Amino acid sequence: MKEQKWIHEGLITESLPNGMFRVRLDNEDFILGYISGRIRRSFIRILPGDRVKIEVSRYDSTRGRIIYRLRNKD
Repeated sequence: MKEQKWIHEGLITESLPNGMFRVRLDNEDFILGYISGRIRRSFIRILPGDRVKIEVSRYDSTRGRIIYRLRNKD
């Protein structure tokens, strides 16, 4: 059976080395996010201020995988 993951939305607050980001979730928690392989392969740029969907494991809620960059409302 596959591990269940929680999917949250959040805001990128800080860019860290090696494709890592500090993400503030909508429930005001801060977690460490890393880029998924599909985003890395598609050369999608993620910058501070972007809204993203992040997949968090139930076992370690301090880290997550960024799976989608949401479009701006501009």
